[in-house]
Amino acid sequence: MTELARKALLPAGLQDVLPGTAAREAEIREKLMASLAHAGYDRVKTPLVEFEESLLEGAAPELSTQTFRLMDPESRRMMGVRSDMTPQVGRIAATRLVDAPRPLRLSYSGDVLRIKGSHLRPERQFAQVGAELIGVSSAAADTEIVLLALEALDRINVPFVSVDLNLPTLPVRLFDAFGVKGDQREALIEALERRDVAALKGIDGKVTDVLVALLEAAGPAKTALPKLKKLELPLGASDELYRLIDVAERVLASGLDAALTIDPVEMAGFRYQTGVSFTLFAKNVRGEIGRGGRYRAGGASGEAATGMSLYMDSILRGLPDGDAIVRVYLPLGTPQHEARQLRLDGHYTVAALEGAAEAKTEDGARVEARRMGCDYIYLGGQVVPLSA
Repeated sequence: MTELARKALLPAGLQDVLPGTAAREAEIREKLMASLAHAGYDRVKTPLVEFEESLLEGAAPELSTQTFRLMDPESRRMMGVRSDMTPQVGRIAATRLVDAPRPLRLSYSGDVLRIKGSHLRPERQFAQVGAELIGVSSAAADTEIVLLALEALDRINVPFVSVDLNLPTLPVRLFDAFGVKGDQREALIEALERRDVAALKGIDGKVTDVLVALLEAAGPAKTALPKLKKLELPLGASDELYRLIDVAERVLASGLDAALTIDPVEMAGFRYQTGVSFTLFAKNVRGEIGRGGRYRAGGASGEAATGMSLYMDSILRGLPDGDAIVRVYLPLGTPQHEARQLRLDGHYTVAALEGAAEAKTEDGARVEARRMGCDYIYLGGQVVPLSA
C-alpha cells in the first residue's frame, strides 16, 4: 500500500463524500426538509453524542447494540453516539416540549453512526431526514406520516416509489389470543421472518391457519384488501387489522403516485413499533429508502407517536445526477465590485489568484479557465462562453 493510499484509507462503512455528490446531498436534504416544513413540521436539532441512558431510553434493543460508546472526560459518565434520531426527538418532546400543544409535529436532519452495516446497507454512517407526529393515536395520524414521506419523495422526483404497509404487532396479538408461548412462539416468528409457509404449516396450533392466511393475503393493496376483510380474527387482533385496512384505504384514496403493498405479518426491523408501520422502496435501489411507523415516544410508558425516517444514501442512488454547476472564470484584475455583482446575479465564480499559472493574455486566461473547470469567462464586463 502506498503512503497516499494509507492516508486515504477509512474504516469499513465510512466514506468521504466528494464535491458534486456532497452538494447534491445537501440540496436534496434541504428540499426534503422544506417539504416537511410546508406540512407543519418544525425543525429540531439534536446532539451527535449524549448520555447513554437518555439516548437509549425507550429505543429499540437493536439500537443499543448498534451504538458506539465513549466516556465523557468532564462528567465521567458513559455517552453514546446516536445511531438513530427518533429516540432523541422523543426525548425532546417528553422534556423540553412537554407543555407544547399536541399533536406535536417535529422534523430533523442529521448523520447517524452505527457499529455495523447490513448486507443491503453496508454504510455505517449516513444521513437521515425524518419527521415525528407525537401525542395522537389515530388512523388519520398513521396516514399523514405515510403521505408526508411520499409527498417529500415526490418533491425531489424519486421515480417508482412503493410503500409496503405492515402490522408487526399483529402476530404478537395472535400469539397472546391463542396462548402461544416459549419455543413455539419463537419458531413461528422465525418462520414468519423467513416467509416460510411450509414451516408454519408444520407447527401445530390454531394460530397457524390464521398466520398462513395472513401471509398468503400479502401483496398489492387492491388484491390484498378484499382477502384481509374476509378474515375473522380474535378481538384485539381484529381491531389492529381494521386499523391497517383503514390506513391502506386512506393512502389509496390520496391520489399520490406510488405503488402500495400490504404485508400484515412482517416483523423484521419493526420490533419496537406498536402499530401500523411501513417501508419505502424505489425501483433499482438496493434496500429500503426509508421506513416508519407507530411507537411510544420516550419508551413503553411514553406518548403515542408515529414517524418516519428517510435515508439519504439510498435516496441519492435512486436519483439521476444533478446538473453540473456552471462557473464563470474571473481573470486577474477583475474589480471586486463586479465580481460581487456577478454572484448577486446568481453566477458561480472562480477567481484567478496572484501567482496563478496563467499567461497575461486572453488566450492564457481561457486556458486557465478550462483547467479550473469553468464554462464561461468574464471579459470586458461581459460573461462570455469559453467556446466563443
